[in-house]
Amino acid sequence: MAGHTFVGFGFGPIQAGLFAKEAFQSGNFDRIAVAEIDPRLVEAVRANGGTYYVNVARRDRVETVCIDRVELFNPAHPDDAAVLTALLAQATEITTCLPSVKFYDSDQADSSVAALIVEGLRHRQAEATIIYAAENHNHAAEILEQAVAQRLLGGRASPLAPDCRAGTHDLQRVQFLNTVIGKMSQVVTDPREMAERDLAPIAPGIDRAFLVEEFNRILVTKTTIPGFLPGIRVFVEKDELLPFEEAKLYGHNAIHALLGFLGTLKGYAKMTEVKGDASLMRIARAAFIEESGAAVIRKYASLGDELFTEAGHRAYAEDLLERMTNPYLADTVARAARDVVRKLGVCDRIFGTMTLAFEHGIEPKNMALSALAGVALLLAGASDYGLPLALRALNWRRLDRAGLTHLLTWLWQSPMSPPLLKLIDLTCAAGIPLDRLLTP
Repeated sequence: MAGHTFVGFGFGPIQAGLFAKEAFQSGNFDRIAVAEIDPRLVEAVRANGGTYYVNVARRDRVETVCIDRVELFNPAHPDDAAVLTALLAQATEITTCLPSVKFYDSDQADSSVAALIVEGLRHRQAEATIIYAAENHNHAAEILEQAVAQRLLGGRASPLAPDCRAGTHDLQRVQFLNTVIGKMSQVVTDPREMAERDLAPIAPGIDRAFLVEEFNRILVTKTTIPGFLPGIRVFVEKDELLPFEEAKLYGHNAIHALLGFLGTLKGYAKMTEVKGDASLMRIARAAFIEESGAAVIRKYASLGDELFTEAGHRAYAEDLLERMTNPYLADTVARAARDVVRKLGVCDRIFGTMTLAFEHGIEPKNMALSALAGVALLLAGASDYGLPLALRALNWRRLDRAGLTHLLTWLWQSPMSPPLLKLIDLTCAAGIPLDRLLTP
């Protein structure tokens, strides 16, 4: 190994099966450490001598990959936090892989991610440091940078605080990088499924397995620190990530949710079952290529990137449809359909894609099927999602404009405008086609 130090936050499948794995396999790191608050997971990897296992779903098999010499520390323990701070002072590459950007600066002031990074930067020994933000948020890096910068200036971070990105000596030759991670992954917790599929547990004594797909074309903000060469060199750098983040949200994420919503209504359990439903896959392909794809191409064709060409985006869509339904990944329909409230957000993957399509002169009829399917799932779980009593009696098969407007006004917490009413009209019009799709 040669010269670099890696520190990660959060030991989930993306950290373990992408960032720490690539750091280890690069051979460029003297130390690889990860902060993790699950004490059982920390102790299991430690007891295994710093070795853990990741199951990689390839096109024709699942392969177990062994990662060595990885140190796990629990930042809730003072001794571990002190070691993490020392390692952060040496770190050339830091990665956050957390459930949400909300975890950057938690109420645990001294052990939050931002607080630990700040302590490391204040005692920094590394000549330069890049910090990857791998949370599913288009501006994760900026949010993390603001939290760190404001702590360096002596205050707590606030989402309403003015930008204070630079201006401290500690942030010189430090760059916060956004990421577009199209790598699908999961944590398998069912011992029977682990045994049937011969999945290696993360470490002995842990009844969980990391399963990630082999796809590895990860897009990141271009590193601009003069003279600095990252230790992880497999990522694809882009000057501007937002177009690719939108392509992922309105393509990959939108179609994954579409398959999950429609697959759930059709009674499927695994995404591999969805692959065998020709009518459902036709809808997904049309939504991906003719609606989402056509819209992002019209918006970003001027960039000259292959993704924003008809041929390039079609190849992207076909590859993803194959990967989403890979039998060796064996993703569940329930996972694709989960968190329906967030996915039906006004600017999220379903209605956000429809809005983008309308803005570029495309009528997203197939995405409207997905929207109504999501509404059907929302109504089916009305009590769990906390719908008001007045909305729980709604039936998606008899949903009119007034009823859907009432429901989405509650969901979006926003007054209706003509563009939003246009989304509602098209979603209502999807009722008969969706009923036909679901009729045996």
